[in-house]
Amino acid sequence: MSTPELPDGRRPAPGPVTPAQPPGGRGTDMFGATRGSDTSGFGGLVKRQPVAASSPRPFGSWFDEAVDTLAESLGSGFDEAVTRVVVDRGELTLHVRPDRMADVAKVLRDDPGLRFELCSGVSGVDYPSEATRLHAVVHLLSMTYRRRIRLETAVTVEDPHVASVSHVYPTADFHERETWDMFGIVFDGHPALTRILMPDDWEGHPQRKDYPLGGVPVEYKGAQIPPPDERRAYA
Repeated sequence: MSTPELPDGRRPAPGPVTPAQPPGGRGTDMFGATRGSDTSGFGGLVKRQPVAASSPRPFGSWFDEAVDTLAESLGSGFDEAVTRVVVDRGELTLHVRPDRMADVAKVLRDDPGLRFELCSGVSGVDYPSEATRLHAVVHLLSMTYRRRIRLETAVTVEDPHVASVSHVYPTADFHERETWDMFGIVFDGHPALTRILMPDDWEGHPQRKDYPLGGVPVEYKGAQIPPPDERRAYA
């Protein structure tokens, strides 16, 4: 929209410009977080809580066929072993009871209609807001059918035991050791569940969300990295 002209052809002088306010009001960053020691800008974001329920049928793609094949192989034990089937963003995740991880993995490997021959990794996740906050995730690949599937289970800090899949997939050996080292998830049946990244006498598991950050001495002129709440704030 153009500025109207005065009778003599001149344009009026522009008025004062009011600066735009941040989305969350004065004293906040671009995401609405109040200014403080957090300089990432993500302090005001709200995470979406997923619904703990299975995805509705049909799942789409090859997912229905794979789940039906697994259910046929496990028989009556399918509903006991697999608690949820979730399809999200084009990926299939089976939520499995901690003590049945190895049983489900063996069927996924050996059944001719599934053939998930390779375990590409075992990882951990910590969700402090959940009762079963420690999650172990097993990533499987079928080189025969060019498919990927994910097995996930959750345990408590007080009873962090999961059945090891290392005897089904030898490649999971070091991955389970790393998950134990970083998250404290105990893989029952592992041949040698020892630390792999941290020293043997290290206390705690560094990737748990309640693990203290900072304060770690560094070998440079006696310097020390302070915890986040004691660091210099730039906002």
